[in-house]
Amino acid sequence: MTSTETTIDERTDLLEALATRRQFLRYTVQGLTDDQARQRTTASALCLGGLVKHVAEVERGWADFILEGPSAMAGGWDGEEPTQEVIDSWSAKFQLLPDETLAGVLAEYEEVARRTDELVRTLPDLGVSHPLPEAPWFEKGKRWSFRQVFLHIIGETTQHAGHADIIRESLDGQKTMG
Repeated sequence: MTSTETTIDERTDLLEALATRRQFLRYTVQGLTDDQARQRTTASALCLGGLVKHVAEVERGWADFILEGPSAMAGGWDGEEPTQEVIDSWSAKFQLLPDETLAGVLAEYEEVARRTDELVRTLPDLGVSHPLPEAPWFEKGKRWSFRQVFLHIIGETTQHAGHADIIRESLDGQKTMG
C-alpha cells in the first residue's frame, strides 16, 4: 500500500467518524421546538440547544487552532480566578438564549462541519502540530498534530451526543439508540 492510499483511507475514516457522531447529535434534537431545546431536564444546567451550540463553537475553535495556531484560542484561561462576568459568559455558551433558535444553531453547526471536513480533505499533512495553549487542562509544552485535533473533535462530539441523549430521554422519552 502506498502512502497516498493510507492518507486517503485515514481521511475517509476521519470524515466518516465525524459525520456519524454529528448525526447522533442532530438526530437527538430533531423535531424539538425552541422552548424544548432550551429546557433543562436533569440536574445539569445543560440543554439540548446549548449542547449543539457548544459543540459547534468547540469545533470552530479547534479548526481555528489548526489554521492559526494556539493564538486562535487566546482569551480563554489567563491564570486568574474567573469573575462572575466570565462565569456567566461561559455558562451562556451552553444555553440556547432567548434570541437564538435551534434551527439557527443547527445551521451554524452545518457551516462549522463543512469547514472542518474541508480541512480534513485538504490539509497537506495531518502530522503537522502546534503547541497547545497555556491552560491547566493541557500538559505544559504539549503539542497536538492536526490528526489529534480531529480525534479530539470526534471525542468531544461523541461525549456531548451522549449528554444530549440523556437530556432528550428525560424530556420526552425519545432515545437515539435502542
